[in-house]
Amino acid sequence: LDPKEVKNATKYQKDSFPQGIPECGADALRFSLIQYTTGGGDIAFDVKVMAGYRRFCNKIYQATKYVLGNLPEGFVPQAKGGKTGRESLPERWILHKFTTAAKEINEALAAREFSRSTSLAYQYWYENLCDVYIENSKAIIRDGTEEEKRSAVDTLYTVLEGALCMIHPFMPFLSEELWQRLPRRSGDKTKSIVVAAYPEYDASLEDFESEAAYEVILGASKGVRSLMSEYLIKEDAKAIVQCYDEKTYKTAADEQASIKSLSGKALTNLSIIGPNDATPTGCAVFAVSSSVAVFLEVAGRVDIDAEITRAQQKLKKAADGATKQRKILDAEGFADKVSHSVLEAEKTKLQDLMAEQKNYEESIAQFEKLKLGN
Repeated sequence: LDPKEVKNATKYQKDSFPQGIPECGADALRFSLIQYTTGGGDIAFDVKVMAGYRRFCNKIYQATKYVLGNLPEGFVPQAKGGKTGRESLPERWILHKFTTAAKEINEALAAREFSRSTSLAYQYWYENLCDVYIENSKAIIRDGTEEEKRSAVDTLYTVLEGALCMIHPFMPFLSEELWQRLPRRSGDKTKSIVVAAYPEYDASLEDFESEAAYEVILGASKGVRSLMSEYLIKEDAKAIVQCYDEKTYKTAADEQASIKSLSGKALTNLSIIGPNDATPTGCAVFAVSSSVAVFLEVAGRVDIDAEITRAQQKLKKAADGATKQRKILDAEGFADKVSHSVLEAEKTKLQDLMAEQKNYEESIAQFEKLKLGN
């Protein structure tokens, strides 16, 4: 190596890791290196990325521990991991996400797009299984009927077992260790995850209708969390979800427990109201979509004048951002110069800014009414 390069690397190591490089394990290193295989010859390896995947390994361990801890004594999984017809909306959603991930990962592997395959596996584990379905399952297992609990546990087993097999090529040691702890399906004599069947697309698990319905639940819970974070409400939060059409109202009402479960422990009271109900007052607002809005009660808990000023400042920032984004999209030849994915990303930015703008406008109107009421 060039002595100058060695000198620069040594200086970087001392500056960035004065206590040395932390232990991350073979799986985190392997996953990181595969993630970097984008086709180029050189890799700008960042140890902090590997440390992040070390935390991901811990997430996988904690998820498996949770599932094993909720399996009843003597639990024997279903002979096959398909649907029984008793699945709740959250279960149908995660099974849909699982088969979609299996399909996309297999396609990526076949095309030798290894970086994309690791990203898809990471997304399924983190965003779908851990952050959503496992959190949602807690309410079902705690408050559901015996039939609902059993169905939730069967689904947990199916999507976890499949997830461990799915990530095995990228994290062989951790996935083998955790897979060995799972009870086997009846008649399954497989001795190692190395020879277990790799997850494949199953059309019977695909369910776009349930995916769309569950987006209402995810959007509403995101709205509640965003408002509680925005207004620093950390306990005894009260929220109202208003739906502007009957179909959405039925979905939200049926899944009220799911919304509450995904909104966090600070939410103690949640109401679902329909299109014919009066708009709540004394609340901050989060417009989830044209069919759903979330209202968080803030009367008596915030400085109204200060919140109006703050909302006006954020409204201006969002409005300015939306104006700038429109200019980008309307620029002559822009749509022809960029790829489809870039164009869609820029359109999404505009939609997000417009949604922010609407949220702040509605919150200001709510605060003004609250001020007049006082």
